[in-house]
Amino acid sequence: SSPSTKKARMSKLQLAGSYVALVTPFTDADEVDYAKIEELVDWHIAEGTAGILPCGTTGESPTLTDEEQKKVIKTVVDKAAKRCQVIGGGGSNCTKRAVAAAQMCKDLGCDVVLSVIPYYNKPTQDGIYEHFAAVAKVGIPIMLYNIPGRCGGGGMTSRAIAQ
Repeated sequence: SSPSTKKARMSKLQLAGSYVALVTPFTDADEVDYAKIEELVDWHIAEGTAGILPCGTTGESPTLTDEEQKKVIKTVVDKAAKRCQVIGGGGSNCTKRAVAAAQMCKDLGCDVVLSVIPYYNKPTQDGIYEHFAAVAKVGIPIMLYNIPGRCGGGGMTSRAIAQ
């Protein structure tokens, strides 16, 4: 599709209601408990949750393997089955990894990708813009995750967001 079609499609996304950053449950054997994830998705949907965010920092994303992250997000997307929005956690302090994660979230069927400012790298505002501009080329709506205490320089300014 053309850039104007993508922009029009992405601008129509509505986020409203209660969204949950889903915890990633583990078994006693320290394995991801995918059955419990499915149970949590059903419970949240039954309770009226508008959207579920797997693999944010609440969901242990920094400690999951790439395969576990992909499988957790796929499990949520498949179980939600369009009954609520899914915002896939796909951030990284490495722009190339953030782009790959956004592509993975798009390919898995997420409605949105959560992408964080490159933490610990302390980029300039122009660097933040370039990071998210690269992620935006994937063509999935982005929820910006601003953590000033981890990103230096007071985080992302409103000017950088508007840009």
